This record gives sequence, structure tokens and C-alpha cells, in this order.
Amino acid sequence: MEGLILVILLVVLGVAGVFLLSSIRVVQQFEHGIVFRLGKVQRGGQLRPGAVRAPGLTAIIPVVERMQKVSRQTITLDVPAQDGITQDNVSVRVDAVVYFRVIDPVKAIVNVQHYGYAVSQVSQTSLRSVIGQSDMQELLGERAKINAYLREIIDEISQGPWGVLIERVEIKDVSLPEGMKRSMARQAEAERERRARIITADGEFQASKRLAAAAEIMSEDPAALQLRLLQTVVEVSAEKNSTLIMPLPVEVLRFFDRAAGGTRRGGATEGEQEEKLALSERLAKAEEELAKAAEQTTLESPDDVPPVIGLDEPKREEPTQGVTGPREDRPRGITDGGPQPGGATPSG
Repeated sequence: MEGLILVILLVVLGVAGVFLLSSIRVVQQFEHGIVFRLGKVQRGGQLRPGAVRAPGLTAIIPVVERMQKVSRQTITLDVPAQDGITQDNVSVRVDAVVYFRVIDPVKAIVNVQHYGYAVSQVSQTSLRSVIGQSDMQELLGERAKINAYLREIIDEISQGPWGVLIERVEIKDVSLPEGMKRSMARQAEAERERRARIITADGEFQASKRLAAAAEIMSEDPAALQLRLLQTVVEVSAEKNSTLIMPLPVEVLRFFDRAAGGTRRGGATEGEQEEKLALSERLAKAEEELAKAAEQTTLESPDDVPPVIGLDEPKREEPTQGVTGPREDRPRGITDGGPQPGGATPSG
């Protein structure tokens, strides 16, 4: 009898131990514990006392109550890359990352199923919407503006109904078509080349001003020009070339030219003037002779005009039989009723 009582006592103690162990729960520091009593977490439209358990050791009534844990940590969600067409008709592929956390565990469990999946879907649709409302320049150069606008859209949907706070949204990458990349690369190269040319031209302008000032200073003292020449020779000889070119200033050539050929150039100028005067006199005399010849030359009759070679045919000699009177009195050409060539008369 005592053995049976001992066995029953041990069974009761075992059942009580199992019951006690099944009712004990441990809530981690980064979690919330939501207790459902007979499937309810609210009573009379309000949250039931003890429905949300703090971190630490807690106990629930087995079979009657059920606990579900919700993480309070910030969750990193990768948004898959979305294809879209920007406002300026450029095809792009954009992917992003969303950082969110649960601020109301009851709403996150009761109002939405799998709140992480729901946030992911909202993020994808919002990202496609933002791509269509932006142009390529904004996606590439105004990331902060796009991120803030995208966070505002997602947070408006998720925070109130779902109890999920969107902390940050970042666009990771914007993929452009290869043709657009080449065009942008050419544009960047052209811009860099334009800047390089402007800088080079500016440098040339400043150097020309410096050189002009240096030339003006050297022109006042011929010794400075000679020293500069010697310095140039030293610089050229430092290259260890086999041939050394000695530049001669133009001023030296002009000096020798003025010293040696000044008088000769003056005499040559007088001779040239005499030649010009003689030429003008000859031309005037030739014009007078041509005018006199034109006045003396007169043609007595058209027959005295000499034939033009290649245009006028030589005149044939006409027979003189039956022709009376001088040649000049005879009518030229064929006339009605007149004598015909060879002394024939026109028939009545």
C-alpha cells in the first residue's frame, strides 16, 4: 500500500513538474512577448493586462495561454532590383535596402500576416513608383532626396496599421543601359577636354603677358638680351646634344642691316624712281603715236578694207566681157532688171 502511494505521489510530482516547465517562458532582451489567452489579446476593445510580457522569466497557463515573440531589433531588408522607365524615358534597374523595426508588437502580429514580407512588397511597389516619377539625373545625383521620399511613402503605409517604423531607405545601385553609359562617358570626356583647353588657353594668355613684360624690360637694356641668349645656350647644352644651335636675335640682324645697307637702299630708291618716270614717259609717247595713226588712217571705200583671215573669202575676178563703164559705176550684187554676169540680160 505504501508503495502504491509512493508511485502516485511520484506521478503527481512529475505531472506538476511537466506542467510547471511548460508554463515557464524566457523572453529575450530584444523581444516582446505577446500572450494570447484563449486566442484573445484584447478585452473589451482594449489591450488585456499582461498581454505584453517584458524581457525576462515569465509564466503562462498551459493550454489556456499561448505566447508569441516579436523581435524589437532593426531588420535589414534587401529590396530586389526593379526595372523601370524614368520620367525622361531611360530604362534603369534600381535596387535598394530598407531598415525597419517593430514599435507596436500587437499590431505587427494581429493586423498583418508576416509583416516582413508585407514591408518587402510595399518597398518594391514604392520603388517602381518613385522610378517612374523621377528622371535619370535625380536618380544619379540626388540620392538623398529620393531616399527621403521613398521612406515617407513606405512609412505612411506600414507605421499606422502595422506598427512597423521605417528607419531608413537607401538606394544601393542604379544600373543604366550600355549605350547610355557610353554617351555619358563621351559627355564627361568632352567636358574634361573643354576644361583642359580653357586652362591651357588661360595659361598661354598669362604667359604671353609675362613674356611681353619681360620683352619690354629687356628692350631697355641690350645686355639683358645677351644674357638671356647665353642662358638659352646653357639650357640647350645641358641636354648633351651633338649639335648646338646658336639662335641669333632679330635685332642684331636689323642692326647690321641698318649699318651696312642704309645708303645703298637710298640710292636704289632714287634709281627706281627714275626708272618709273622713264617708263611713264614712254607709255605717254606711245599713246600719242597711236592716236595720230588713228586720225591719219581713212578708208576710201569698203573694198579697201583688208579681208579678215578665216572670216572673209577672197573675192573672185569677174569677166569683163560685155561690161561697159568703169568698175565703180557698176551696181554691186544682183538687182532686178539689171545686167547679169557674162553680159546676159534678164528675159522678159
